[in-house]
Parts: sequence; C-alpha cells; structure tokens
Amino acid sequence: MSEHQKQGRLSVVLPSFNEEASIPRAAQCITTLLNQDAIDHELIFVDDGSRDGTWAVIQAQTAQYPQVRGVRFSRNFGKEAAIFAGLAQANGDCVVVMDCDLQHPPEKVLEMYRLWQKGYQVVEGIKVSRGKENPLYTFAARSFYAILSRATGIDMSRASDFKLLDRRAVDTLLAMREKNAFFRALSSWIGFSTAQVEFEVQPRLEGESKWSVGKLVRYALTNIAAFSTAPLQLITLLGVVVFICSVVLGLHSLWQKLAGHALEGFTTVILLQLVIGSILMICLGIIGYYIAKIYEEIKDRPRYIVADRCEGSSHDTKTEADL
Repeated sequence: MSEHQKQGRLSVVLPSFNEEASIPRAAQCITTLLNQDAIDHELIFVDDGSRDGTWAVIQAQTAQYPQVRGVRFSRNFGKEAAIFAGLAQANGDCVVVMDCDLQHPPEKVLEMYRLWQKGYQVVEGIKVSRGKENPLYTFAARSFYAILSRATGIDMSRASDFKLLDRRAVDTLLAMREKNAFFRALSSWIGFSTAQVEFEVQPRLEGESKWSVGKLVRYALTNIAAFSTAPLQLITLLGVVVFICSVVLGLHSLWQKLAGHALEGFTTVILLQLVIGSILMICLGIIGYYIAKIYEEIKDRPRYIVADRCEGSSHDTKTEADL
C-alpha cells in the first residue's frame, strides 16, 4: 500500500512513574518531531500512581500542547496496566508505545509510522544494544528473556515495549481480559503483518531508572507465569528425574543386599530425603503460584483504576473509576 493511500492519526502512549523531570522534554521533543512531518497525533501520558509531581507536570503539558492528554491512576498498578490504559484511551488509527524518558529514540517513531503507511500492522522496536546498565541487571534481563523465549517459542532476546500497533491490533489486545497481561509478548503473539525497526537504547537524560534487580525478578516471575506453563511442565520433568534416580538407587541397594554387603549408614538416606523433600517443596511452590494467579483472575478485579484525566489546553479534569 502506498503512503498517499494510507494517512491516519497517530497516538503515542507514554507510561510514567515518578518522571516529572522527563515529561516536559518528551512532550516537546515528540510534538516538534511529529509537527515537522505534519503527522496528526496525540500524546497520552499515563501517570502510574507517581509519588512526585508527575501529574502536575502532565497537566502543565496539556495547557501548553493541545494534543497532549493525561490519565492518572488511583495508585501504582504497574507498567503493563499503564500501557493497556493508554491503549484504551488512544483514538488514533495506529498507536506507538514508548518510554517517556526518551531511551526509546523519538526519531524512530517516524520510521515506524512510514512502515505502518506501507501496510504493516505491528512494527516492533528491536534493541541493537541495551545501553549503559548495571552488569548484574543486564545479566538478569538476558537470562529472563532467554527463559521466556525458550518457554514461549517467541524470540524475545531483543524485544522491547517500543512498538507501533495498528488499530486492529490494539483492539485485539484490548479484547483480552486477562489481568496479568504481558504486553511485550502478547503484541508478538497476536501475529498480524509485522516489521522491525532496530534502535539503540539512549542514555537517560533526566531522573534515574525505576527498575532494580529485585523488581526485575518479580516482573519476570509474574510474566513467565502469565504467558507460559513451562514451570508446571518442569515439575513433571523433575518427577521423571527423581523416579529414574530412585530406580537406579533401588537396584543398587538390591544388588548390595543380594551380594551380602552391608548397606551404608544413614548418610545416603538422609541426603536423598533432603533432595526429594526440597524438590517436592519447590514443586508445591510453583503449583501454589499458579493457583494464586488463577485466584487473581477469577476475582475479576479491574486491571487499573483511573482517578483523573486531563486533556487539551482547556485543562479539563475528571474523576472516575474505569477498567
């Protein structure tokens, strides 16, 4: 499809948590860039229960830029909830999700938009490099994506939340009612015509990262459980391994008995009990974690609660509860 045949409004969703220093730069940079190319657009900042002045700064941007809109959660619900809230609020024919700290380079939005004009429905931002990070954090992130890629069959080694989605893809994601939705994986799982844009993670100019190794571990556990049953399959594998070991040791003990050799002391027995007991506790823990996630799903609580909204230079603000 040629570019002149497909023109549409672009929505840019920017999840924000304690980002009061980054938001003005993001609003100015993205707005200027899109205005230069005469792209009809809107910017949607989603305040994920920030504890600083993020919401006041978002409101200030709506007064300065008519195309900026803001949504504020009643408390912190997490980045995934903020992304889906932004998708639900977006009115555009296509939607870009990116970080408001500008580590996702804004100029790549134009490249994504041009690919959408050519007919692609999902344009994925693929990391060429992770930029400057704590080595422990980099190792943890790569380990997480290696495990998730193996578990889901989707290559996520260079995946990111930096994506453009066509309206049809957005509507498909919003129709999924699961509470623990993993945007990065689901946006690849839904399929559609897909293209890729490579980018280098830019250094953060304002503030500091909100992710620690501990948060990454919790994030990884939640999303692996939400998107894969591999840990449950691992329980079966562990059971088979323990069974094989038990058969081998049983045959060995029987051979010693028939050969007239006295069995060793209790050391081997105690070690076996400790190993088997540990495996059983780990298995129960994995099963319990999945049961907890099932419990969260059947309660059918909303993914997030919207407390306030603001939009345009009129600085209108509403208070309500939304899904």
